[in-house]
Amino acid sequence: MMEVKSDKSLQLYSQKSIALSTFFGSPLAAGILIRRNCINLGNKRQGLYALVISIVFTVLLFGVSFAIPDDIAEKIPNFVVPLAYTGIIYLIVEKIQGAQLKRHEINKEPFYSAWRALGVGVVCLLVIMASIFTYVWFFQSENWDVKTYDKGLAEFTENENEALELYDMFEYAKDYRIIDFIKNTGIPKWEENIKIMEELNKIEGITPEFIKQNRLLIEYCNLRIESYELLLESVENKAIDNKFEIDDIYLKIDKILNELK
Repeated sequence: MMEVKSDKSLQLYSQKSIALSTFFGSPLAAGILIRRNCINLGNKRQGLYALVISIVFTVLLFGVSFAIPDDIAEKIPNFVVPLAYTGIIYLIVEKIQGAQLKRHEINKEPFYSAWRALGVGVVCLLVIMASIFTYVWFFQSENWDVKTYDKGLAEFTENENEALELYDMFEYAKDYRIIDFIKNTGIPKWEENIKIMEELNKIEGITPEFIKQNRLLIEYCNLRIESYELLLESVENKAIDNKFEIDDIYLKIDKILNELK
């Protein structure tokens, strides 16, 4: 049997390092590290295949992610997808390079540091984020009527500002004026804003990010209506104590506003 000689100058990425980089940097990071291992082991062609496959897999992965409806995507924990493709990559590395990596470790030959692998993952993550940003803002934005959306959002903001004048009125206005404002201005303005958002959702080609924003704004308006109804009840009937219900709604409103930020 031919003896396999040890090469102390040959460095490789370990299976764990590749998995770590993959989790943070997608399959693209795995392709880069596997390719480097292939090159160092004298198999450039296999390395090229690994890189091309990782790029295709990454594009398909994010394409499918964008296609999943928001209501379904929100039910999937953030770590599930990265954990799934990291596990798949780990098994692939085991199959194509596992024996060589184990022999490398037994011979006490050097490995690239995990920090270096993580760095590759972070760089890949930044590249992917920049690509997604470019796609959304420079390509998709050209395919739908942004001006109409901006106009609708301006109307929404104007209605919101007018409706929120209610809180200033509590400092100076009499109860009958507050009641009149809630019934004839406040609640109708929030209802009008819901209609505005529903119409904006019908814009052809509107991106998923803006559809999600519209959904949050509709939820925000419904909570405002609910709070105004409680405030109306409180002003009309001083004996009613609904402060805790109102405070609970305000907490929900704050949560939505934080999501919108």
